[in-house]
Amino acid sequence: MMKKIFLLFTILCNAYWLSAQQDSSHIRISLLTCGVGDEVWETFGHTGVRVVDSNKGIDVVYNYGTFDGFDKDFEIKFMRGKLLYYVSMDTYDAFMNEYIHYKRGVEEQILLLTGAQKMQVYQYLMENALPENRNYKYDFFFDNCATRIRDIFPKVLGKDFRFGNTLPPHTALTFRDIINQYFYKRHWERVGVNILLGSKIDRRMTNEDIMFLPDYLRDGVGGGTVKGVKIATPSQVVLPARPIEKAGVNEPFWVMTVIMVLTLIGLFFKRLRILGNLMSGLLLFVSGLLGCIIVVMWLGTDHQACQNNFNVLWALPTNIIAIFVKKKSRYALLGMSTIFLALLLHLLHIQEMPLLEIGPFLFSLLCVFAVMYKRTPKMTA
Repeated sequence: MMKKIFLLFTILCNAYWLSAQQDSSHIRISLLTCGVGDEVWETFGHTGVRVVDSNKGIDVVYNYGTFDGFDKDFEIKFMRGKLLYYVSMDTYDAFMNEYIHYKRGVEEQILLLTGAQKMQVYQYLMENALPENRNYKYDFFFDNCATRIRDIFPKVLGKDFRFGNTLPPHTALTFRDIINQYFYKRHWERVGVNILLGSKIDRRMTNEDIMFLPDYLRDGVGGGTVKGVKIATPSQVVLPARPIEKAGVNEPFWVMTVIMVLTLIGLFFKRLRILGNLMSGLLLFVSGLLGCIIVVMWLGTDHQACQNNFNVLWALPTNIIAIFVKKKSRYALLGMSTIFLALLLHLLHIQEMPLLEIGPFLFSLLCVFAVMYKRTPKMTA
């Protein structure tokens, strides 16, 4: 009888000890995944970490996506990729009020961590939020509000932690592929971003890479495990997401098509040569200006994704002054060659272009160079 009582006592003590070890913190930590909004910077959603300490009456959200929009050099720093973001802390109610006001959805996942693990996460967040630690140089793909939170889990939970699978099976998604999906209804922004971003975003993403987006971080944490044990509850809707909107008319495609038609009419109908000259000048100027912007974004800023941008092959900066070049045949051959080279890089998936939209523009530019070559007087012996 005494053995049974002792065994029961031991079991109860062990159960109490295990319970205390698992959670004596009175802390609840959850991941907040916020939906898209109307502004361009809200297109990809947002992520925050909610911490509730029932002992101290604390209910706050740590937000890695804060920046000072009133900085006197804000525009310059943003363009040069030197704008500092920082970790801010706000009450949960204040955080949610903004999403209620702008009618953006919010989901919550409670983390199933032990008390010690929760304290580690909480300490990590508080340490990051200190004035001397909170600033970081934002990078949309590689160091943002989602990646900063993503990196907490392996640091705190150790080598036994595994994210859940987020990449669709048997697919090879690139960074460019995924941002195009989010820009599905913002056609002008999608085309502009594709022109300014270089070949670095055309590599295949890993399971961790894609978690630079809040939706995929949510899925990675939702399927995350430590030694096979889940670390988060299923995501629960706190605020319903807005209905998915239709893509709408692809305005860039139709604008480029009209430009192509006007260019062809002007180039190949003698009576409309003035139109042809006007369109040729416009195409050369626009492509040259784009080339100058590409070079500045590549060499003059810290934006990693703007490096190695081979769109400069078809958007030659020298196109701006090509109109005034006397011996245009050689330049025309150069222009046609670099356009074909850019198309080859697209076909080889080294750097992809939004070909549907800029295809008519490139064809128009090819025709301009072809006519330029044909009309240049040839030297005779």
